Formats: sequence, C-alpha cells, structure tokens
Amino acid sequence: MTDEQPTPGKAAPEPSGVDLARVALRAAKEQARARGDAAQQKKQARRGGLRSGARADGRDPMALGAAINRLITERGWETPAAVGGVMGRWPQIVGEDVAKHCEPEKYDEDERVLVVRCDSTAWATNLRLLAPTLVARLNEDLGHGAVKMIKVNGPGGPARRYGPLRAPGSTGPGDTYG
Repeated sequence: MTDEQPTPGKAAPEPSGVDLARVALRAAKEQARARGDAAQQKKQARRGGLRSGARADGRDPMALGAAINRLITERGWETPAAVGGVMGRWPQIVGEDVAKHCEPEKYDEDERVLVVRCDSTAWATNLRLLAPTLVARLNEDLGHGAVKMIKVNGPGGPARRYGPLRAPGSTGPGDTYG
C-alpha cells in the first residue's frame, strides 16, 4: 500500500498546499457571489423595484379570475361576494314562482340582514312566513351565520305628486291648518 491512500484504520490525510488553496478559493467565490447578489438587489430596489426574472414570483401576471379571488381574500370580501352570487342565483334558491314576485335589494354586512322587496303585500306576507326556511337555506349555501334575518318590504307606494300651485317652502297641507 502507498501512503497516500487511507487505510481503514488511519484517518484521511489533512489537505495541504494546492488542496487548501482550492478550498479557500471556492469559499471566497461563494462569499463574493452572495455579496454581489445582495448588492444587485439593493441597486434594483433603488432604481424602481425588483424586476421579475425567469422564475415565477408574486409580481407576475395572473389570470383575471385568480386576481379577483386574491383581491376578495385579501380584503375580506368573501361574505359580500358570496351574497352577491346568491342574488344572481335567486331563482334557483327560492324557486321560479317566488322569484317572479320577490327580488333581493341589498345586503347589510354589519347586521347580516338581507333586504327583499316584493311586488304585492300578499307575496310580502308569504315571504315573511318563508323567511326562517330561506335563512337556513342561505346559510347552508354561504356558511353558518352569513344571513341572520331577511327583512321583507312590500311594494312602494306611488310617488307623492304636488299640484302646480304649491307654495315654495311649504311642507304640505299640514302647514296651512296647523
């Protein structure tokens, strides 16, 4: 056996001369590369931000649907967006017959109240009776507690029309006799 090959009982010889120089050079190159990358990133940040390169990151373009879903999640708009989807699917949720006469108007996110307008007082009464069932069905679809109550409004009365001889600043017939 020669002295250069390690034997099972002996430890490997210490690197010397050229081997030490190679190890030191490799370590110095790695450190320089790390310093250079950090300096380049600082320079790019000063010039107006980092640029997207060959690898994917958060600044790359994305599909419109993915961007909207990300925006909804970041802003915490999941419940209002889901309720908006329910308003679009109203006929499937309540049935075609009810949907012809009642339509959702707005959703109050703070109080979790869905406001529905009906075209007649009979349908408004019918929907008030169905409200607990509808709340349960909506919460199944949207998640528990998304809708606490359905407020049902009947048809609005006709707009109040004033005659052509109305006095400016008057509040109606009450100001004449009172």
